[in-house]
Amino acid sequence: MKAVHFGAGNIGRGFVGLLLHEGGYDLVFSDVSAALVEAINSASSYTVHEVGDGGVDKQVTNFRAIDSSVDAEALVDEIATADVVTTAVGPTILKFVAPHIVAGLALRDPALPPLQIMACENAIGATDQLREHVVELAGESWDALAARAVFANTAVDRIVPAQAQGGVDVTVEPFYEWAIEAAPFGDTPPHIPGAHFVDDLEPYIERKLFTVNTGHATTAYFGAQAGIERISDALANPEIAAKVEAALEETSALLVEKHELDAGVQSEYRSTILRRFRNAALPDTVWRVGRQPLRKLSRHERFVGPAAEAVDRGLPVDALVAAMAAALEFSDTEDTQAVDLQRMLRELDAEAFTAEVTGLDAAHPLYARIVEIVAARRAALPA
Repeated sequence: MKAVHFGAGNIGRGFVGLLLHEGGYDLVFSDVSAALVEAINSASSYTVHEVGDGGVDKQVTNFRAIDSSVDAEALVDEIATADVVTTAVGPTILKFVAPHIVAGLALRDPALPPLQIMACENAIGATDQLREHVVELAGESWDALAARAVFANTAVDRIVPAQAQGGVDVTVEPFYEWAIEAAPFGDTPPHIPGAHFVDDLEPYIERKLFTVNTGHATTAYFGAQAGIERISDALANPEIAAKVEAALEETSALLVEKHELDAGVQSEYRSTILRRFRNAALPDTVWRVGRQPLRKLSRHERFVGPAAEAVDRGLPVDALVAAMAAALEFSDTEDTQAVDLQRMLRELDAEAFTAEVTGLDAAHPLYARIVEIVAARRAALPA
């Protein structure tokens, strides 16, 4: 069996690639970093170091890497004969993955089982997005290619911090979750030990996005505001911990009401997430977690998404709004979106900024709340 994985970074090697390897797949990584591709191809194995309670070291073998920017033909050939294609590139990069998949499907022997495609991104319906790009690019030829692939959405969760060591080894937390919608695969799901296949993925995706991602980003922005470097140290601050817990109580109230989750189970899940963030063995920083604040403040992401739904249901959102106010202060000259965020705060009035960044309609009840915190942030900026 063979799997092609787009994105040979830390998540690709330390999470998705590891589980595919454990499922018996030969791994073909695709990346556009020549140095990373060379490093992978120079190694016969790499180690995934799980740090924290219960962590173990795991070895990954039987892999190779292709630089898709210079050897697209070799990548397409691999896709044409693969069993599985996965991604961990970021939702905005999926449109650049699609052309390779279309070309691979065009070369694929129709007698082979359908290629099983899963986008493993921090986004709702990421595989649907990838499929839309593929169908659009294929155009009139899609009817002939459609039977050669199946697409399934996933929800993935594992903290993989920025790596201190060189080489291709990866440090991760012991916890992980990979939920995959079962229906597209029928009776022949991919063999991925540790993944679980579910009939309804939406509760898993939103539980993860609105608990793990919301909580992680909230910790990062309050931590940065307080001048704290590490995520674990930020949560060791009682005031920050209380703010993060308050935000997650609000998202939990939404999840329980919307998806009819058991409140006690969700409370325990929330506690588990906070314990994971407190893992002092993880060298995770507020700067890594807080990067790309404009995306994190967009309409269907971890703040505005749950807050907008909560307001519509008459649920409280004070803590989520406070977290968004902290996000507006995030300033990092090494992160393009953080730089753009501060520039836009200076150049746009509060209403224009809110509309452009959050995508909220002015008539939405959350809109005025965000305009208020944007105006306050603009007033606090140095002249």
